[in-house]
Amino acid sequence: MILDELVAATRKNLQERQAQVPLAVLQAQLATLPPRPHFTLNAQASDQPIKVIAEIKQASPSKGQIVDPATFDYQQIARDYTAAHVDMISVLTEEDYFKGSLAILSAVAQTTQLPILRKDFTIDPYMLYEAKVAGASAILLIVAILTDAQLKDFLALAHELDLAALVEAHDADEIQRAITAGATMIGVNNRNLKDFSVDFNNTQRLRASIPTDIAVISESGIQTRTDVAQLEAAGINAILVGETFMRATDKPAMIAKLRGQYPRG
Repeated sequence: MILDELVAATRKNLQERQAQVPLAVLQAQLATLPPRPHFTLNAQASDQPIKVIAEIKQASPSKGQIVDPATFDYQQIARDYTAAHVDMISVLTEEDYFKGSLAILSAVAQTTQLPILRKDFTIDPYMLYEAKVAGASAILLIVAILTDAQLKDFLALAHELDLAALVEAHDADEIQRAITAGATMIGVNNRNLKDFSVDFNNTQRLRASIPTDIAVISESGIQTRTDVAQLEAAGINAILVGETFMRATDKPAMIAKLRGQYPRG
């Protein structure tokens, strides 16, 4: 199972980082951090334009290398996203399969004042401290790889560290677990992380399972304005888009297109 491999790789790399930088060192750095913007979603604001979380990644297990490493200018991508007025930037930090790093996140944090989501397979409290020190405003918690106790503990720690938490679920059982844990933002992944198949209708199908006071973000498989319009009609609060933006030569134009903002001509 691909997800098991991702978690195993994450655990190995995490152990190496912990050996290099003890938790106490990260905790000591918290007091010296510059302020970072908060990220909040109003679950009741369905009448407002859908929020956009734009992702920075150069590879993925399902697509392989998406961007040539020689031309992967993540700081310029961050500037493009900032110019397009996205609501948050998601940065992949998983090293082996997504070719990401905390160094990329730190560089992006120094490039923009937009909130930044650390996109990774969070399996240890240490990773929340890493995210905060690197400049993240939010972290991802994937229900499928965490116990109920871990979900609750990580949500509490995120609150303590002033980090927003996007809790990711793929099916009705995971949605219920996220709700029970106290999630205020639930990301519905249209991609099944067990086999990486994509069902774009997954978000709309599960929307009714999520209380109206919890913000809903649709993740994966979003490619066209028609896709976004369907999600808007379903009362989805935000979209998280990666590959579609990464492959676009004019990223601000693609973002405007998904928002339905077409140039006058």
